[in-house]
Amino acid sequence: MDKKVQAAVQAMDLHKSQRKAAAALGITRDQLRDLLGRAQAVDAQASAAVHESRRAKELSSIIEQQQELLERARKPRVPMRGAKPPRPQKGEFIRVIIPDSHGKHIEQAAAAAMLADMDELKPSEVVMLGDHIDCSGFLAQHHTLGHVAESEYSFEEDIGATNDFLDAIQARCSGQVHYLEGNHERRIESWIVTQTLRHKQDAKYLRKLFGVEKCLNFEARGIKHYRQSERYGGLSIPCTIKLGHCYFTHGTRTGPGAALKTLQDFSGNVVFGHTHTPSVASKRSVSDDNIYAWNPGCLTQLQPLWQHTQITNWGHGYAIQFVNGSGEFLHINVPILGGTSYLGPHLARLRQPRVSA
Repeated sequence: MDKKVQAAVQAMDLHKSQRKAAAALGITRDQLRDLLGRAQAVDAQASAAVHESRRAKELSSIIEQQQELLERARKPRVPMRGAKPPRPQKGEFIRVIIPDSHGKHIEQAAAAAMLADMDELKPSEVVMLGDHIDCSGFLAQHHTLGHVAESEYSFEEDIGATNDFLDAIQARCSGQVHYLEGNHERRIESWIVTQTLRHKQDAKYLRKLFGVEKCLNFEARGIKHYRQSERYGGLSIPCTIKLGHCYFTHGTRTGPGAALKTLQDFSGNVVFGHTHTPSVASKRSVSDDNIYAWNPGCLTQLQPLWQHTQITNWGHGYAIQFVNGSGEFLHINVPILGGTSYLGPHLARLRQPRVSA
């Protein structure tokens, strides 16, 4: 503040009157007012500067506090540790589930990929979901309307292809093989019943000679066979079994919603085949955790002759279950694309020894 402005302020403080203060300074009242205005402007600037300085200090303090909070948030207060892997339980094993392969119509590359995985998995149990015989020759009359009968192979060749497949599977399974009949196996019994004019004893006799269990040597193989016309384990749906906490059936539902419909039918975890389409559906209720229905796909040709009018949405694959001693399990649908299993490379990596750091 210059001297004239300072003198005007002092004179005003002393005389308390603009007229007397102006007279004492020897200036006019307008000149005094001008000097006093300049003094107010200087005071306002000084006040603003003080306010800005205080605000800057407050903001600086807030920033420091926020930085301290951020640093504390970044520091882990509770160490996050991975859960220890559970110890192996007694009775743990691997189960392989094999969907529709259709005898002579088996897709060799897809089946070979699955068998290569089985070499590494070494399963103790196998469940075959049915339709592992095709029966598309003279037995096709017992299939659905519109099915195209084929004569490129004989019934003997069809049975031979299935027996070869069973040989390969049993060579890789150290335990029990379960064989569920599908609608294609059912054609044999339907033909027997037709030929015997539904005479029960004659049908029974022919089934002993030509039935699925005879053609595939189940007794000699030690394979458990489940007929489509019989119920097992007190279950209301024929040709269905329950192993641990999971149902297995060939399946009857078709179409895009087959998995969800099958899940609704069983109200429990279930694996089924029949549709040749890999799929999964899940459902959770208020009182229970999720339950699932899985279809692993198929191991048959993806475009058979009888589907000549439309492109199928079938897919190659199979399933595995890691089962513990209480029957609980981890289910994995394994896709096979272009004859390559999508599990195989991971099995090879797991075989590699770990390098210690």
